[in-house]
Parts: sequence; C-alpha cells; structure tokens
Amino acid sequence: MAEEKLPSRSREVSEWIGNPKGDFFAGIVSAFAVIPEVIGFTIVAGVDPVLGLYTSVAFLLLLSFIGGRPAMVSAGAGSMAVLVASLVASHGLEYMFAAVLLAGIIQLALGLLGIGALLRRIPRSIIVGFVDGLAFIILLSQITTFNNNLGSTDTAVAAMVGLIVLGLIVIFVFPKITKVIPSTLVAIAVVTVASVLLVHFTGDSCRTAVISDLGSISAGWPVFGLPSVLTDASALGVILPYAVSLAFVGLLETSLTMQVVDNITQTSSDAKRECCAQGVGNMVCGGMGAMPGCAMIGQAVACVKSGGRGRLSTLVAAIILALLLAFGSGVLGIIPLAALIAVMLYVCYSTFDWDNLRVMVRSRDRNSLCATAMTVITLATVIVTHNLAYGAVSGLLLALVFWLAFGKDRTFEIR
Repeated sequence: MAEEKLPSRSREVSEWIGNPKGDFFAGIVSAFAVIPEVIGFTIVAGVDPVLGLYTSVAFLLLLSFIGGRPAMVSAGAGSMAVLVASLVASHGLEYMFAAVLLAGIIQLALGLLGIGALLRRIPRSIIVGFVDGLAFIILLSQITTFNNNLGSTDTAVAAMVGLIVLGLIVIFVFPKITKVIPSTLVAIAVVTVASVLLVHFTGDSCRTAVISDLGSISAGWPVFGLPSVLTDASALGVILPYAVSLAFVGLLETSLTMQVVDNITQTSSDAKRECCAQGVGNMVCGGMGAMPGCAMIGQAVACVKSGGRGRLSTLVAAIILALLLAFGSGVLGIIPLAALIAVMLYVCYSTFDWDNLRVMVRSRDRNSLCATAMTVITLATVIVTHNLAYGAVSGLLLALVFWLAFGKDRTFEIR
C-alpha cells in the first residue's frame, strides 16, 4: 500500500481530524445508504426493523473509536441476517440475542489470536462463491416476503408489483442523473410517496404492507442485559453452532470489505484490531437485544467514494441514525415493503459476481478449472444448506485437496 508511515498516536489523530469536510459529507451519505438495506435485512432475519437500526448505531459508534479500518461502515448486514433467520423462526429472539453475544466473544478471541491475517489468505474463488450464495439466499427471502405480504385483493397485488417495478426503475435510472444521493434511498422516497398517493386516490383496496405492519420502530432505547437462555445447557446446544457460524461469516465478510477499502484508499488496515472490535460490537448487540452485524461492502465503498477517509465519517453516520431513531420513526414506519423488496432485489443483482461467471465459462487450464470448482462447491453448499459458513468451509476443504494434489505454489484463481 502506498501509505505514509506515521507514529501510532499521530496516525490516530490524523484519522480523526485529517479530513473533516470529506468525512462529514461521507457520514451523511453512509447513514442514508445504510437505512434501506438494514431495514430490508431485518425482514430477512424475521425481526423488528428497530433491531437492525440499533445494531447499526452500535456498530458505527463503537467502531469509530475502536475499529481497525477507518471509514469502513459496519451495521446489520445481510450475511448475518440470513444466518439467524431460522434460529429466530424456530426458537425466538432470546436465542438470537444469546447467539450474537457468544459470536462476539468468539470473534474477540479469534481477533486476539490473529485470525485476521489468515482470513486475508482465503482464495478469491471461495469468496466469490460465498458472496454469490449470499445473493441467492437474499433473493429467496424476498420471494418469501413478497408471498407473505400480498394483499387480499387482486388490486392490492397489482399495486405491490407495480411499486416494486417503480422502485427498481428508480434504482437503475437515477444514477444516470447523479450519484451524490444513493439511488436506493431515492427509490424508497419515490415508492413511499407513490404508495401514499395511490391509497389517497383509490382507497384501501390498493393499500400494501408497510414497515410498521411488521413491528415497532419506536420502542425506545435498549437496556443492556444478559440473555436468560445462556444459563440453559440445552439451549446452548442449539445456540453454539449459530454463534460459531456468525463469528466466522462476520469476520470473513469484514476481512473482504477491509481489503476492498484498503485498495480504494491505498491505505492499510489493522486486521487484528478490527476483528476484536467486531467482536465487541456483537457482544454489545447481543447484550442490548439487537441483531448481529459486520462490515457492509456496498456501504463501505459508498463511504470512501463519497470522500470518507477517517473515523469521523462513521461517527457522523451513527449520530444521524440515532437521531432518526429518536425523532423520525413515524416517517420510517410508512415505508412500503415493496420499496424494500426493490432495494433487496437490487442488492442481489449487484452482489452476484456476473463478471466471474463469464470468466468461469471460458476457463480451460487446470488452475482455472480448480478455482471454478471451488466457487461452484461453495455456492452449491450455501444453496443446499442456506448456511454461508458451511459454504466457505466446503470451499476451503476443496482448496486444501487441490493444494495438496497439484502443488503448494498454486493460488487456484480463475484467469
């Protein structure tokens, strides 16, 4: 990395005050870029929207001070939401809170042991399968959300479909006008206004489900406390596998995001510090009753491409989200689910690595074929098990087989 080496204290100060104007603007962009996806991911997880916003505020605030990668946005991420969905559905929120708390403890321990350096060595072909699997799971969850929230009349169904299409059109067209404002945020605003006008002029027959139908987003600030199920041995047997999966997947996505931000900013991250900070973040979220979190690639890229370079950017984002929670919950509550489904469909599209798919089809040499196999196995395992951690492990096991069979000097990347 092309980075000037500074003493640790000087570097810390520079990370706070070295880019105030850019960080302030990037923080505003980041806050509004986080909202639509985080609320969408709470639907994936099957929890109240407020829990995802709690997580986002906690992570952005904590990691502004203790994180190892300035300007990297961490919040209630989709990769974590898909992991807890089945746990919430089968055992309830208390089990999720306990799993998040234990995952944080595991992440903190792994961070202290230096797992961050090892995660950076995972082949890109496995990361691609992991990310493509995430896109597939999110797509399935949106189909379920759509089916579960259809209106009782054909008119309401048509309104739902129309609003989703409108949202997608705005998301793809608006960046051609300007990229200053996130197109997903504009789509939510446009679809919300369209939904309100539709009901106003046609009546309740065209009413579609909104966020407030799913649960409260004005429940007040959480109070820290240990989940009671942690004292139940049988419950721990259920919770522990989820906690391990959350810890591994969270650190894996965080490591991937760190590398992306490092490349864009031409600076380096403190991987050990960041892994430990992620653990602290999830421990706090588990204790205060929120969903799990980790770094978010899209939002982190939006932050740094909007001028964010320092810790002030994520602190500003945390403050804005906290203010919205305190004073803007009524506005958030009228957002139609159709708007969030449109956002999530866009997330699926933008998450899937289409370029890699085209390269895989053309791959012929043994190195590329091995990499393709690792991607396919990782993706297939995620699709079958709906567990990102299992997918990553299966890809790593296949990579180990290829490494032993064909030579330890090979990287097994698609060329």
